[in-house]
Amino acid sequence: MHSYKIFIVEDDLWYGEILEYQLSLNPDYEVSRFTTGKECLANMHKHPDLITIDFSLPDYTGDVLFEKIRRVNDSVPVIMISGQEDIVVAVKMLKLGVTDYLVKDENTKEILWNSVIKVRETSKLKKEVAGLREELGQKFSFDKSIKGQSPALNRIFALMEKASKTNINVSVTGETGTGKEVVAKAIHYNSERKRKPFVGVNMAAIPRELIESELFGHEKGAFTGAVSRKEGKFEEANGGTIFLDEIAELDLSLQSKILRVLQEREIIRVGGNEKVKLDVRLIIATHKNLGEEVKKGNFREDLYYRIIGLPIELPPLRERGSDVLILAKHFADEFCRDNKLASIAIAGDAKEKLMRYNYPGNVRELKAIIDLAVVMSNGQEIISDDISYGSSANDENFINEEKTLRQYTCFIVKHFLKKYDNDVLLVADKLDIGKSTIYKMIQQKEIVI
Repeated sequence: MHSYKIFIVEDDLWYGEILEYQLSLNPDYEVSRFTTGKECLANMHKHPDLITIDFSLPDYTGDVLFEKIRRVNDSVPVIMISGQEDIVVAVKMLKLGVTDYLVKDENTKEILWNSVIKVRETSKLKKEVAGLREELGQKFSFDKSIKGQSPALNRIFALMEKASKTNINVSVTGETGTGKEVVAKAIHYNSERKRKPFVGVNMAAIPRELIESELFGHEKGAFTGAVSRKEGKFEEANGGTIFLDEIAELDLSLQSKILRVLQEREIIRVGGNEKVKLDVRLIIATHKNLGEEVKKGNFREDLYYRIIGLPIELPPLRERGSDVLILAKHFADEFCRDNKLASIAIAGDAKEKLMRYNYPGNVRELKAIIDLAVVMSNGQEIISDDISYGSSANDENFINEEKTLRQYTCFIVKHFLKKYDNDVLLVADKLDIGKSTIYKMIQQKEIVI
């Protein structure tokens, strides 16, 4: 097990021995003691996990030594221990970035003990967060986050790679369900900002009267119910990426305020005067044509040119060819894994059925179809009958599917048979076709009733 290395920098030998003895009571701590700042700096190659510094050393004052340590290691926690009770000195050191400031007295040993525990817990949490961010980065690598090999998708990958190498604003457009937020996350987690927050905001889901506070934050007392200061989404995303989904739904008055934020790179919380500087990468998405919205007067032209940046238009699933089957297998495997089921195959007739459908709901709809198909299957493979489409989507959008005239005819006959309880004579009369034609379709299994 890795020992926790602690450096004690203390020129008072007696006091240094007391601190060393106290901390050495924990067998996990490996304590090294130095009497000068130079000795400490000469041993920084040992990569201490924590350093305690006496403010008044023979060679350096605490603030000078702290700055020299930071040049070597800008992340190691430092606890300042001083005989000075001057609050100005304490505030100065805390502003410089020391983790804690302790005053020498009879309780210092116990306070230091607790402070080290807190520092260690904080460091552990930071490592866990860093690990999770690394996992997210792997999860959102382009090939893992977006499945497919179609030429249309390869063009999207090329644009995403360009976007991830710079801080240019990105506008993602496409039909509902094409994966706009997935693309935004993939760009963020493959960019230099990946260790900073990704904050997504669905503009259409926030009530109009709350959206300004939600985006820019508010001060205590700014309005009824504002009982404390609240950071907005832009502040939460500082250093990282903010993703504004369905930005076309934003009303004109808020559009002007967002324009100001992007121009000035700062926000002012609702009810406040303080300017908060921002370093935020913007990615926006919409299923609408923003250019057309500008022409209609629904969207500000100046904001449009500010946010358009690198445009990425996601193709609908119906234009991605065999990506449908790649996605279907991926969703089936994912559903089985999440529900602790054995892996399942997709039969040939099921694949044909999947390829014939139009997918008005795009990737999101395909996932729902496959999840249900796995449940309805025999557990070994998905067959054609396990795949069902939403009746409204199927009836209203079937004409967009690429079928033969015979397939369309069978579809229509099947629809009317279902509607009229398989009454062949009535359906033949309604459609003005011979009943023998319907019986032949049933006999040849073109229609299953």
